[in-house]
Amino acid sequence: MSVFDSPQSEPKRRRPARWADLRFVLGIVLIVASVVGVWAVVAVARQTTPVLAAAHTIVPGDRVTADDFAVVDVALGRTAETYVRSGADLSGRVADRTIPAGELVPHDALVTARSRATTTVVVESTADVPTTIRPGSTVDVWAAEPEEQHSYGTPKILVSDAVVAKVAKDDSMLGGGSASLELVIPRADVADTLAAIAADWAVSVVPTGGAE
Repeated sequence: MSVFDSPQSEPKRRRPARWADLRFVLGIVLIVASVVGVWAVVAVARQTTPVLAAAHTIVPGDRVTADDFAVVDVALGRTAETYVRSGADLSGRVADRTIPAGELVPHDALVTARSRATTTVVVESTADVPTTIRPGSTVDVWAAEPEEQHSYGTPKILVSDAVVAKVAKDDSMLGGGSASLELVIPRADVADTLAAIAADWAVSVVPTGGAE
């Protein structure tokens, strides 16, 4: 047999490296995971919860009903449970603090009447009150004890940080108007306040830094 007729060995085919296959699979897995993650974030961001928002300014002590609120759909995420949802039972609930118009209503802003440590009293201010004082404003109640010859002693703070529930002005008096205010005050201050009113102390209402 001639050397030219001798069979030649066929070249061996190189198989792809196994690590290349694993890298390809891993790449596919990462792409899928990325797509799923983006979809999940978008889906969560689009989830809204119907909760209550104050339809008007609500002051401490106000008994609330569904008419005091509007229902808004907002994306709250994990904080959704903090706020009062649409359809919640509001029977016997009162505001424990001022809730400005448009503010979402957290659960701790509404309590039962018995659990509140405040109540409302009506005081007559001997002088007109600034126009900045309105429902929801925070005020200090000053009072001066009457003395001889129609004079009064040095005024002192009777109640600090009272919240205004209602304001009624009387501009008919000569020498300036007066005002009647329904105030939310701590129960601990009720006795002194009623005593001052009964003794005809001169009462004035002054806005604090919390008044708007």
